[in-house]
Amino acid sequence: MHINQVSKIINDINTVLLPKVCFGCNAHLNRGEQHLCTVCRNHLPITDYTFNEENPIDRIFYGRIDVNKASSFLFFTENSIVQRLIHHLKYKNQEQIGVFLGDWYGQILKENQFLNKIDMVIPVPLHKKKLKKRGYNQVAQFGQRLAHFLEAEYRDGLLTKTANTKTQTTKGRIGRWQENKALYTLTDASQLKDKRILLVDDVITSGATMEICVKALQKATGTTIYIASMAVVPQFQ
Repeated sequence: MHINQVSKIINDINTVLLPKVCFGCNAHLNRGEQHLCTVCRNHLPITDYTFNEENPIDRIFYGRIDVNKASSFLFFTENSIVQRLIHHLKYKNQEQIGVFLGDWYGQILKENQFLNKIDMVIPVPLHKKKLKKRGYNQVAQFGQRLAHFLEAEYRDGLLTKTANTKTQTTKGRIGRWQENKALYTLTDASQLKDKRILLVDDVITSGATMEICVKALQKATGTTIYIASMAVVPQFQ
């Protein structure tokens, strides 16, 4: 029997014994479906934000930081398919979800002429203690796939986090920390000189994390910064 046939039989047996389920609705996945069933996939709330036109994510950062353009793939709301996807990615060791979203969004961005000269994709980093505990940065695979489609370099380690702080949800804590020390720092600013950088994260809410990261990146001479995320909390403004 051909090795591919054996592999297919083993996969079918595993599917029966340990059926894969949809991260969105927990329904059993059919052959050909990955991570999400067809129904949930078709109901993903994809934004129409682009890097060519002004959008609500751009407006989050107006008057705060100098960002060339910002965008996001999906809308994030409570008790949604997107929330469940990202929850499994961050807390259930489902790193492949980052690949899934990165491949999908990467193919969209590849067709965007505004982003055809990105030099470097950099993820928002985790603090070393959280990275050790989780075992991976949930943004890494997403960023790597975007870098692949944009034909850019993926660099992890140039931007580092200096404190194990919940940056998105505790702006007061960020402010207190910044009075004493930078929350994010560069390990080698010279490698970012004159680079066009795409900074990536999982979810944008207030924009606090991205704001601090961009300020750190701009300590390198001549950088041009773009922002992208897996999802964004809808902005009503």
